Amino acid sequence: MSLTLPNSMSRYDLAAKIATLDPQADAIQICHLLAGYEFPWDITRALELALLRTFCIPSVAALLDRTGEFHHHTQKRYDDTGIIVSELFKWGYEDPRGQAFLQRMNAIHQHFPIRNDDYLYVLSTFIYEPIRWCNRFGWRALSPVETHGIFHFWQAVGRQMGIKHIPDDYAEFEAYNQAYEQTHFHYTPANQRVADATRAMMVNWFPLPLRGMVNFGIPALLDPALLTALGWQAAPTVISRIATTALQQRSRLLRQLPPREVADFFVDQTIHSYPNGFDIADIGPPTMLDALNQKGRPNSN
Repeated sequence: MSLTLPNSMSRYDLAAKIATLDPQADAIQICHLLAGYEFPWDITRALELALLRTFCIPSVAALLDRTGEFHHHTQKRYDDTGIIVSELFKWGYEDPRGQAFLQRMNAIHQHFPIRNDDYLYVLSTFIYEPIRWCNRFGWRALSPVETHGIFHFWQAVGRQMGIKHIPDDYAEFEAYNQAYEQTHFHYTPANQRVADATRAMMVNWFPLPLRGMVNFGIPALLDPALLTALGWQAAPTVISRIATTALQQRSRLLRQLPPREVADFFVDQTIHSYPNGFDIADIGPPTMLDALNQKGRPNSN
C-alpha cells in the first residue's frame, strides 16, 4: 500500500484524515495509518498482550505446547507472527504481497487441528486488545471510525482464513471475546510453560543488568484473570502503579511532539530472527518449511 503524506503536519492531521474515511470500505487504509504512523509502538505492545491472552485458553496452549514451537523457537515464532501481521497492516490483504503472507499463514495453519471457536477468539484479540490498549495508554483515544475500521480489517482477514461465524456487529464480537474468556480462561501447566517461554524471550531483549527488573515487572499491567490462567504472580501494587503512570506520562509527552511522517511498521525494523532480512518462504515452523517450500518460494521483493 502506498500513501503520500504532507511534508508538514500538525499533531491531529492524520486523525482528521481518518475521520473522513469509511470504516468498512477504507479499513485497510485506516489500519495502515494506525499501525504505521499513529500508534506503531502501542499496537505492537497490545498484540503482545493479545498473544499472552491466547495462552490462557487451554486448547490453544496445549497445541502450542505440543508442537514445541514456543519452547524451542520462541523468538522465531514471535517474529513470524509479527511479520505476518505487520505485512498485512503495511500492504493490506488485497495487495499481492499482503495476499502472499496471508496465504503463507493459511498454509502453516493447515498443519494443525485448530478449532473454529479458538480461531474466532484469537481473531477477536487482534481487534479488541489494540483498541483497549490505545484507549488506555495511547497519546489519544481511538475514534469510532478507527475502532470499526480495525474490526472490519480483521473481519475481512478472518474470512480469507476460512474462519466461520464471524459476527457482523462490532459489539456482538466484543461480547463474544469477553464471554469466551470468562468461560475458557483456566490454568493448566501447558498455559504456564508456553507463557514462561515467551516471558523469558521478552526478558532477553534487555541488557543483562535490567533483566531481573523486567521479569519482575512484566505482570504489572496484566489483569487478575490472565495472571491466574498463566499461573503468574501479580506484580506488587507499587510496581503496577509505576508502570501505569509511566505509560500515561508517555502519552502526555507524545501529544506535544510532532506527528510521525515516516512509517514505523514492525516489519521495517531489525528483526531478531532475521538480522539479514527474510523471504516469505522463511516464515513458519522449521519442521515444516521444506514441505511448504516445495509449493514454491515467493520472492519477498
